[in-house]
Amino acid sequence: MASIVRYNPFDDAFDSLFRGFLARPLSYNGSDEAAPFRVDVTENDNTYTLRAEIPGVKKDDIQITIDGDTVAINAEVKNQKEVKDGDRVLRTERYYGKVHRAFALGQPVDQASATAKYADGVLELTLPKKPEAQAKRVTIQ
Repeated sequence: MASIVRYNPFDDAFDSLFRGFLARPLSYNGSDEAAPFRVDVTENDNTYTLRAEIPGVKKDDIQITIDGDTVAINAEVKNQKEVKDGDRVLRTERYYGKVHRAFALGQPVDQASATAKYADGVLELTLPKKPEAQAKRVTIQ
């Protein structure tokens, strides 16, 4: 026989309040991917401008893909730090990982005239919008 229980939203309040309190600041979902990077996307009448903070990455390790109105950025992060004292290695730290972000913009992008600059850890993409196809009125003869 089924029992009916009245829902009380405060039953889970204590559990949900402290859920994740002792968890790591960056969540780990079991994959080898790094935390996503920060991106700002702005738009005006003719272009989209995308600024992504990807510090510590060489520009040769960044791939940008444009497919219609979707823009994807892939980067491979390689950091290695070694502290030596004479011939003895005291500490070696390294990190290798891949980051990926993809965005669906509101309008298709003109791939041929898109430009990208990378300086001081900031990638700046200028993505011109494709002109929308104008409806053509056909006259009947």
